[in-house]
Amino acid sequence: MRFHQAESAFFVFIAVVLAAGVTTLHAYGVLQMLAANPLGDDIAYLARLLFAIGVLLATAIFFGAFFIYPLIRQQVQEEGKLRAMTETLSARSVTLEHAALTDGLTGMQNRRFFDEALREYLAAFGPIERPVGLMIIDLDHFKAINDTHGHDIGDKVLKEVSSCLRELTRYHDVVARLGGEEFAIVAANLNDAGLIAFAERIRKAVSSLVVINGNIRLKVTASVGLAVWDGKESADDLYRRADKRLYQAKGLGRNRVCA
Repeated sequence: MRFHQAESAFFVFIAVVLAAGVTTLHAYGVLQMLAANPLGDDIAYLARLLFAIGVLLATAIFFGAFFIYPLIRQQVQEEGKLRAMTETLSARSVTLEHAALTDGLTGMQNRRFFDEALREYLAAFGPIERPVGLMIIDLDHFKAINDTHGHDIGDKVLKEVSSCLRELTRYHDVVARLGGEEFAIVAANLNDAGLIAFAERIRKAVSSLVVINGNIRLKVTASVGLAVWDGKESADDLYRRADKRLYQAKGLGRNRVCA
């Protein structure tokens, strides 16, 4: 059992008082033995004083043990409760922050996280002159899936695609759901050719998915727009360039990558 500093100090106080009491009792015993000499009256008076001191010390110990210590112990317990409450609130704050940066349906990072991460990647990779690729992925004809099969099936499709993206990406890639059926990947340290090859693997993997729900078997395809940072443009400009390529992929017939 661990003691609070105040409790430890109190125990030291009790030990000192006890030592003083023992010393006083010893002196009282010695004076009792000397009480037979001619100065016996004075010595007897001193003995009574020492006895009174002993009574006071005993009273102090009694008061400290039954009044002071319970108050200290109560304060320690209250501090412990406050500390536990603070830790709980801190943990809850972390949980809320995580929730604020996570998509509730798929468990992926959300748009807010993506925006912050993209800016941070550009700031970090700019000075070392390494490429940062951006991939925007949009599921083709997703509205028809919701309209035909219902939003529950649509949600299952989104979860399956999310799992696919997480499996194909690297640990340092940022994978986020931007909203609806649109996803984004920040792929650092990939040049144009590397990013195109990476995007083709993802497009093929998504088109190979089969979402099964009872007797329903759904296949889904994705259009992908790519852009590699030129080292100067802002995060918003880079996003707009990749988004323009996404619309180009849609216009060319979907289920393709445009860079």
